[in-house]
Amino acid sequence: MNDSIKPTERTRVKRLPKRGNYDREVINAILDEGFICHVGFVADGQPYVIPTGYARIGNDLYIHGSAASRMLRGIAEGIDVCVTVTQVDGLVLARSAFHHSINYRSVVILGKAELVETADEKNAVLEAFTEHVIPGRWAEVRWPNELELKATTVLKLPINEASAKIRTGGPVDDEEDYAMNIWAGVIPLKLTKRDPIPDDRLADSIAIPAHVINYDR
Repeated sequence: MNDSIKPTERTRVKRLPKRGNYDREVINAILDEGFICHVGFVADGQPYVIPTGYARIGNDLYIHGSAASRMLRGIAEGIDVCVTVTQVDGLVLARSAFHHSINYRSVVILGKAELVETADEKNAVLEAFTEHVIPGRWAEVRWPNELELKATTVLKLPINEASAKIRTGGPVDDEEDYAMNIWAGVIPLKLTKRDPIPDDRLADSIAIPAHVINYDR
Protein backbone atom coordinates (compact mmCIF):
# COMPACT_ATOMS: atom_id res chain seq x y z
CA MET A 1 0.00 0.00 0.00
CA ASN A 2 1.37 3.39 -1.00
CA ASP A 3 2.21 5.89 1.74
CA SER A 4 0.49 9.04 0.56
CA ILE A 5 0.88 12.51 2.06
CA LYS A 6 -2.53 14.03 2.60
CA PRO A 7 -2.75 17.18 0.45
CA THR A 8 -3.56 20.43 2.18
CA GLU A 9 -5.10 23.59 0.79
CA ARG A 10 -1.56 24.87 0.29
CA THR A 11 -0.11 21.78 -1.43
CA ARG A 12 -3.04 20.52 -3.50
CA VAL A 13 -2.19 20.99 -7.19
CA LYS A 14 -4.91 23.22 -8.62
CA ARG A 15 -3.65 24.03 -12.11
CA LEU A 16 -3.63 20.80 -14.15
CA PRO A 17 -4.46 18.72 -11.05
CA LYS A 18 -3.96 15.45 -12.94
CA ARG A 19 -0.24 16.16 -12.79
CA GLY A 20 -0.30 16.26 -9.00
CA ASN A 21 1.08 13.35 -7.01
CA TYR A 22 1.09 12.89 -3.24
CA ASP A 23 2.71 9.47 -3.01
CA ARG A 24 5.66 9.59 -0.62
CA GLU A 25 7.76 7.19 -2.71
CA VAL A 26 7.33 9.40 -5.78
CA ILE A 27 8.20 12.52 -3.79
CA ASN A 28 11.24 10.83 -2.22
CA ALA A 29 12.50 9.62 -5.60
CA ILE A 30 12.43 13.14 -7.02
CA LEU A 31 14.21 14.53 -3.96
CA ASP A 32 16.85 11.79 -4.01
CA GLU A 33 17.75 12.44 -7.65
CA GLY A 34 18.59 16.12 -7.19
CA PHE A 35 20.96 17.93 -4.85
CA ILE A 36 20.02 21.61 -5.14
CA CYS A 37 16.80 23.03 -3.72
CA HIS A 38 15.40 26.54 -3.57
CA VAL A 39 14.27 27.80 -0.16
CA GLY A 40 11.67 30.55 -0.06
CA PHE A 41 11.10 32.59 3.11
CA VAL A 42 10.38 36.10 4.39
CA ALA A 43 12.92 37.93 6.55
CA ASP A 44 12.63 41.50 7.79
CA GLY A 45 9.51 41.89 5.68
CA GLN A 46 11.32 40.98 2.45
CA PRO A 47 10.81 37.79 0.40
CA TYR A 48 13.85 35.70 -0.53
CA VAL A 49 14.50 32.56 -2.57
CA ILE A 50 17.92 31.00 -1.95
CA PRO A 51 19.46 27.93 -3.66
CA THR A 52 21.23 25.49 -1.35
CA GLY A 53 22.21 21.85 -1.02
CA TYR A 54 20.03 19.32 0.74
CA ALA A 55 19.70 15.68 1.71
CA ARG A 56 16.83 13.45 2.78
CA ILE A 57 16.89 11.06 5.73
CA GLY A 58 13.63 9.15 6.08
CA ASN A 59 10.73 11.58 6.16
CA ASP A 60 12.88 14.64 6.86
CA LEU A 61 14.67 17.03 4.53
CA TYR A 62 17.89 18.66 5.76
CA ILE A 63 19.51 21.86 4.53
CA HIS A 64 22.78 23.34 5.73
CA GLY A 65 25.08 26.30 5.37
CA SER A 66 27.18 28.81 7.25
CA ALA A 67 26.20 29.62 10.81
CA ALA A 68 26.45 33.27 9.75
CA SER A 69 23.75 32.85 7.09
CA ARG A 70 20.81 35.21 7.58
CA MET A 71 18.57 32.69 5.84
CA LEU A 72 19.47 29.82 8.15
CA ARG A 73 19.31 32.01 11.27
CA GLY A 74 15.83 33.14 10.30
CA ILE A 75 14.55 29.68 9.42
CA ALA A 76 15.94 28.27 12.67
CA GLU A 77 13.69 30.72 14.55
CA GLY A 78 10.65 28.92 13.17
CA ILE A 79 9.53 31.03 10.21
CA ASP A 80 7.49 29.41 7.45
CA VAL A 81 9.52 28.10 4.53
CA CYS A 82 8.79 26.72 1.08
CA VAL A 83 11.36 24.31 -0.37
CA THR A 84 11.21 23.33 -4.05
CA VAL A 85 13.17 20.80 -6.09
CA THR A 86 12.82 20.41 -9.87
CA GLN A 87 14.18 17.83 -12.30
CA VAL A 88 14.01 18.73 -16.02
CA ASP A 89 13.56 15.66 -18.23
CA GLY A 90 12.96 17.07 -21.69
CA LEU A 91 11.97 19.91 -23.98
CA VAL A 92 8.55 19.43 -25.55
CA LEU A 93 8.35 20.93 -29.05
CA ALA A 94 4.83 21.42 -30.34
CA ARG A 95 3.54 22.61 -33.70
CA SER A 96 2.41 25.88 -32.19
CA ALA A 97 4.51 28.18 -30.02
CA PHE A 98 1.74 28.26 -27.42
CA HIS A 99 1.84 24.50 -26.74
CA HIS A 100 5.61 24.15 -26.29
CA SER A 101 6.34 22.79 -22.83
CA ILE A 102 8.88 21.04 -20.61
CA ASN A 103 8.76 17.55 -19.16
CA TYR A 104 9.63 17.85 -15.49
CA ARG A 105 9.24 16.39 -12.01
CA SER A 106 8.98 18.81 -9.11
CA VAL A 107 8.36 18.75 -5.37
CA VAL A 108 7.11 21.48 -3.06
CA ILE A 109 7.54 21.14 0.72
CA LEU A 110 6.02 23.59 3.20
CA GLY A 111 6.57 23.88 6.92
CA LYS A 112 8.79 25.12 9.72
CA ALA A 113 12.38 23.91 9.99
CA GLU A 114 14.04 23.12 13.30
CA LEU A 115 17.67 23.44 14.30
CA VAL A 116 19.85 20.32 14.52
CA GLU A 117 21.94 20.93 17.63
CA THR A 118 23.77 17.78 18.77
CA ALA A 119 27.16 17.03 17.26
CA ASP A 120 26.25 13.38 16.61
CA GLU A 121 23.10 14.22 14.66
CA LYS A 122 24.85 17.03 12.81
CA ASN A 123 27.67 14.66 11.80
CA ALA A 124 25.14 12.10 10.61
CA VAL A 125 23.40 14.73 8.49
CA LEU A 126 26.67 16.02 7.01
CA GLU A 127 27.53 12.44 6.08
CA ALA A 128 24.13 12.15 4.42
CA PHE A 129 24.78 15.38 2.49
CA THR A 130 28.11 14.06 1.21
CA GLU A 131 26.80 10.62 0.32
CA HIS A 132 23.72 12.10 -1.34
CA VAL A 133 25.87 14.07 -3.78
CA ILE A 134 28.81 11.64 -4.15
CA PRO A 135 28.18 8.12 -2.82
CA GLY A 136 31.32 6.60 -1.32
CA ARG A 137 33.03 9.92 -0.63
CA TRP A 138 32.51 10.19 3.15
CA ALA A 139 34.72 7.19 3.92
CA GLU A 140 37.69 8.72 2.10
CA VAL A 141 37.75 12.31 3.37
CA ARG A 142 38.60 14.07 6.61
CA TRP A 143 35.44 14.44 8.68
CA PRO A 144 34.41 17.84 10.12
CA ASN A 145 36.24 18.92 13.25
CA GLU A 146 34.64 20.69 16.21
CA LEU A 147 35.31 24.17 14.82
CA GLU A 148 33.80 23.27 11.45
CA LEU A 149 30.73 21.79 13.10
CA LYS A 150 30.20 25.00 15.08
CA ALA A 151 30.52 27.02 11.87
CA THR A 152 27.83 24.95 10.16
CA THR A 153 24.09 25.28 10.68
CA VAL A 154 21.92 22.27 9.89
CA LEU A 155 18.13 22.47 9.74
CA LYS A 156 15.52 19.72 9.56
CA LEU A 157 12.23 20.12 7.72
CA PRO A 158 9.65 17.34 8.11
CA ILE A 159 8.23 16.18 4.77
CA ASN A 160 4.67 16.25 6.05
CA GLU A 161 3.10 18.96 3.87
CA ALA A 162 4.32 18.25 0.37
CA SER A 163 3.26 17.47 -3.17
CA ALA A 164 4.82 16.50 -6.47
CA LYS A 165 3.88 17.74 -9.92
CA ILE A 166 4.95 15.81 -13.00
CA ARG A 167 4.66 16.38 -16.74
CA THR A 168 5.53 13.54 -19.14
CA GLY A 169 4.86 12.67 -22.76
CA GLY A 170 4.79 14.53 -26.03
CA PRO A 171 3.19 17.77 -27.16
CA VAL A 172 -0.55 18.31 -27.07
CA ASP A 173 -1.47 20.45 -30.04
CA ASP A 174 -4.76 21.88 -31.19
CA GLU A 175 -6.43 19.28 -33.43
CA GLU A 176 -6.22 21.43 -36.57
CA ASP A 177 -2.46 21.89 -36.07
CA TYR A 178 -1.62 18.19 -36.41
CA ALA A 179 -1.87 18.49 -40.19
CA MET A 180 0.86 21.18 -40.30
CA ASN A 181 4.22 20.38 -41.88
CA ILE A 182 6.15 21.12 -38.66
CA TRP A 183 8.36 18.73 -36.66
CA ALA A 184 7.08 18.06 -33.16
CA GLY A 185 8.33 15.82 -30.38
CA VAL A 186 10.56 15.73 -27.31
CA ILE A 187 14.26 16.45 -26.82
CA PRO A 188 15.18 14.31 -23.77
CA LEU A 189 17.61 15.89 -21.32
CA LYS A 190 19.85 14.23 -18.76
CA LEU A 191 22.53 15.47 -16.36
CA THR A 192 25.77 13.66 -17.20
CA LYS A 193 29.29 13.81 -15.82
CA ARG A 194 32.42 14.68 -17.79
CA ASP A 195 35.99 13.55 -17.18
CA PRO A 196 37.29 14.39 -13.67
CA ILE A 197 39.75 17.30 -13.44
CA PRO A 198 42.44 16.72 -10.78
CA ASP A 199 43.33 19.51 -8.36
CA ASP A 200 46.46 21.44 -9.31
CA ARG A 201 48.14 20.41 -6.05
CA LEU A 202 47.20 16.75 -6.24
CA ALA A 203 50.16 14.38 -5.98
CA ASP A 204 50.75 12.34 -9.13
CA SER A 205 50.72 9.17 -7.07
CA ILE A 206 47.08 9.58 -6.02
CA ALA A 207 44.81 7.60 -8.30
CA ILE A 208 41.26 8.60 -9.16
CA PRO A 209 38.99 6.68 -6.73
CA ALA A 210 36.30 4.34 -7.97
CA HIS A 211 33.45 6.53 -6.69
CA VAL A 212 34.73 9.33 -8.96
CA ILE A 213 35.40 7.17 -12.02
CA ASN A 214 32.03 5.43 -11.76
CA TYR A 215 30.01 8.49 -10.75
CA ASP A 216 26.64 8.72 -12.45
CA ARG A 217 23.44 10.64 -11.82
